[in-house]
Amino acid sequence: MASLNDIRSTFLDYFKRNDHRVVESSPLVPRNDPTLMFTNSGMVQFKNLFTGAETRDYKRATTAQKCVRAGGKHNDLDNVGYTARHHTFFEMMGNFSFGDYFKEQAISFAWELLTRDFGLAKDKLLVTVYHTDDEAADIWKKVSGLKDDRIIRIASDDNFWRMGPTGPCGPCTEIFYDHGEHIWGGPPGSADEDGDRFIEIWNNVFMQNEQFEDGTMRPLEMQSIDTGMGLERIGALLQGKHDNYDTDLMRALIEASANVTSSDPDGPGKVHHRVIADHLRSTAFLIADGVMPSADGRGYVLRRILRRAARHANMLGAKDPVMHRLVPALVQQMGGAYPELVRAQSLIEETLKLEESKFGQTLERGLKLLDEELAQLPEGENLPGAAAFKLYDTYGFPLDLTQDALREKGRAVDTEGFDAAMAEQKAKARAAWSGSGEASDAKIWFELAEEHGASEFLGYETEKAEGVIQALVAGGGEVTSAGEGQEVQIVVSQTPFYGESGGQVGDTGEIRTESALVRITDTKKAAGLFIHNGTVTEGTISKGQAARLQVEHSRRAAIRANHSATHLLHEALREALGDHVAQKGSLNAPERLRFDFSHSQGLSAAELAKVEADVNAYIRQNTPVETRIMTPDDARAIGAQALFGEKYGDEVRVVSMGRLEGSGKGTDGQTYSLELCGGTHVARTGDIGAFVLLGDSASSAGVRRIEALTGELALAHLRAQDARLAELAAALKAPVGEVVERVKALAEERRQLANEVATLRRELAMGGGGAAGPEAKEINGVKLIAQVLKGVSGKDLPAMIDEMKGRIGSGAVVLIADTGAKPAVAAGVTQDMTARVSAVDLVKAAAAAMGGKGGGGRPDMAQAGGNDISGAEAAIAAAEAILQG
Repeated sequence: MASLNDIRSTFLDYFKRNDHRVVESSPLVPRNDPTLMFTNSGMVQFKNLFTGAETRDYKRATTAQKCVRAGGKHNDLDNVGYTARHHTFFEMMGNFSFGDYFKEQAISFAWELLTRDFGLAKDKLLVTVYHTDDEAADIWKKVSGLKDDRIIRIASDDNFWRMGPTGPCGPCTEIFYDHGEHIWGGPPGSADEDGDRFIEIWNNVFMQNEQFEDGTMRPLEMQSIDTGMGLERIGALLQGKHDNYDTDLMRALIEASANVTSSDPDGPGKVHHRVIADHLRSTAFLIADGVMPSADGRGYVLRRILRRAARHANMLGAKDPVMHRLVPALVQQMGGAYPELVRAQSLIEETLKLEESKFGQTLERGLKLLDEELAQLPEGENLPGAAAFKLYDTYGFPLDLTQDALREKGRAVDTEGFDAAMAEQKAKARAAWSGSGEASDAKIWFELAEEHGASEFLGYETEKAEGVIQALVAGGGEVTSAGEGQEVQIVVSQTPFYGESGGQVGDTGEIRTESALVRITDTKKAAGLFIHNGTVTEGTISKGQAARLQVEHSRRAAIRANHSATHLLHEALREALGDHVAQKGSLNAPERLRFDFSHSQGLSAAELAKVEADVNAYIRQNTPVETRIMTPDDARAIGAQALFGEKYGDEVRVVSMGRLEGSGKGTDGQTYSLELCGGTHVARTGDIGAFVLLGDSASSAGVRRIEALTGELALAHLRAQDARLAELAAALKAPVGEVVERVKALAEERRQLANEVATLRRELAMGGGGAAGPEAKEINGVKLIAQVLKGVSGKDLPAMIDEMKGRIGSGAVVLIADTGAKPAVAAGVTQDMTARVSAVDLVKAAAAAMGGKGGGGRPDMAQAGGNDISGAEAAIAAAEAILQG
């Protein structure tokens, strides 16, 4: 039996033999479609090729694309685990033509692969075509020999694909497999088409038209092919299964789930194991592609999926986190095809464990609340929306998790009530999520890139260069010239200016032509172009002019130092904290560096000191910073660190720095830091100068942030620290080396003096050191000392009361501190009298007389506050009244 890994390889190898470029799966976070939360089909990464906004050095491609559908329009989350073919994560295999072959060859490829390489019986296959697509129907007859009754014409949009309301579109042809008469269901287009007998296994889209706003269409100049075949679905078919979860890959994950939960994979908990197996894949791949659990956007969807899996594990009896224990099984099954799982394994495990642990603390309480709410309802009645919202708001239960929990009880949720309660939060979430992918005005840059080609970057070797002004953009559109005072975006044939990317900010400087001077304030990148943003400060600049470009040297040097230091910092953190540390964001600016990394807790002073010392040690090595161009696979093979979720081209720059005595990275095994990076760097580590950590802080859940200084700014920071220390030493009249001990001694001296002052203040308030103090009077057989004191605070009163209780031996004491602001009152009762009178009653009565409320403590000691000292005498009288009974 062919495994899913074998089937994937067979598919890709077939199209590779037929002159297709095998293109690596793009990340699950789409780069070129702002409308998508996650990549949900194979064509997403090729969208700009289909529209003609981008070209590559191939016209045929094939992929096995990782996809997630768990949010927004494409949301299969509710059905996962309960049906045979719903998943949050799936693999979509496809072959694509960008203006190369069209219908006949696409149909021939599909038929040959299915019937020859995969060995499917021809009499089990049937196809659908769009009802007006006679060409496709004729090709199917010619290629396959299928009869008319097995070529079904469909008039609905099920067989007509559109990229959007306008743009590329075209008919589809879908391939179905007949599982036999013993399964209910009819062929596509029939009344029983929703049955499981006829299952779609492949869809071919023929992009042949362009649709306009008025509904009209015209043929595209570049007609293309987009196909998709789900690996899980074809895998089940080829393995003789009717359920995707019975395939070898999913079965291995289900059995791993059964093993860690000590339960039967096919018993009463079967659905739970299926949910866990599916959600393990989606959560692991999302984390590997840089998504972290959060309260909104993609991170919120990840959190929902993980919490749903955690609840199902809990229903299997798991009391401790289990998802992280399943990651090795997933890596074993899919790590060969998707090496990002291997590279991110420790991060995935740590993130899953942390998130599941946090949710486990609230899961039990949330489920208990759900049961309590249901117990108050008549049998079969839906859960009120307000209760579902309370579960969400208080315990972090998404609505679908609550619905999932209720499904097993035969209940549902009043979704209208829930929606009403959630309206404000949903509006806020929609406003906070801004989509993804390229900027909305990217079309102009793709058009310019198509016209002129990509900009050539010369900034690795030089800060000065000459080039030709290829385009000027102002006000969102292309112009032929720009005059003094005008803001303009400039594209030059070649440039030394670095465009903002990879955490490194864009360069500034100037561009000069024979007729103009432009001050460049920032540089960006789009569609392979370096876009220089600036203001014309002299003359008029025109398209086609020769130009001289000069990067601002001091600023670039500081940026280079910070960027190189960030690489050393990354490796130092991995050495100090573990291999789970991975970059989650960075900023390399001229004045500082900022580095975000995966780690669940703050760094200790010792850890920070070690990291800082390690970075400075490699700076002092002053070894060359070397760059090599390699394939991504070769770079990873020698241990190069890559940014998770980042998509790399056929070639990458590998930056190495620092030498190790022992085991390291690189081809020689002695490199300290080795990273894939397109930024600019120092020539030698010593050029960084110095490195000073300013501290670490939390950036987001599971992510820490370090800020630091390098070079002259680091030295300036240290000099400022020295100046402050010298000033402190002068004020203390002590050598710098003795400042700490002197400050400790002064602090101790101050503490002792404060105690002495407090003691003297109490003695003075009580009549002087040698005085007998206030006399007690007897009320209802209880001795009482009651007095208003000046010059003491509320916190002095308990000690004074204890002293007075010692003097009278038996009785009660009420003291009021006249602080000049709000008075304080305290009362004390000796232990032998607490059965007759409580200090709490005395203090409450006294406080009320001075406009205060409350008061509390023990029967032998209580305190309270008042609002008006003029009521002090009344307060004493009120205390006396308590004793009178």
